[in-house]
Amino acid sequence: MKKTVISTASAPQAIGTYSQAVKVDNTVYLSGQIPLDPQTMEVVDGDIALQIRRVFDNLRAVAQAAGGDFADIVKLNVYLTDLGNFPIVNEIMAEYFTQPYPARAAVGVAALPKGVGVEMDAIMVMRQAYF
Repeated sequence: MKKTVISTASAPQAIGTYSQAVKVDNTVYLSGQIPLDPQTMEVVDGDIALQIRRVFDNLRAVAQAAGGDFADIVKLNVYLTDLGNFPIVNEIMAEYFTQPYPARAAVGVAALPKGVGVEMDAIMVMRQAYF
């Protein structure tokens, strides 16, 4: 088993005891991303749609740092403090992903770090080993 820690300045740095992603053989486990601007490490200003876009942008940056992209994501977990925002997730997700879509779970939670409304994590399987 080959284990590699993935890190990029194009996504927010970890705000706890975790890595942005860990690659084991050809599988990459992407840690949860919240709508932090990677330059300022502050929550993006704006509505939930802007927060969701920032989360997808952060996930993409980590996926690309690992040598992949959204086409390689096989499982996406979405955590929302208001499940009423789930249709917005679907709408915006269609801008970032194409069919076949990854498997997905949506979970309503009481709270998320820094008081944000959305967090997502993912599992990516690479078509070939890049490291």
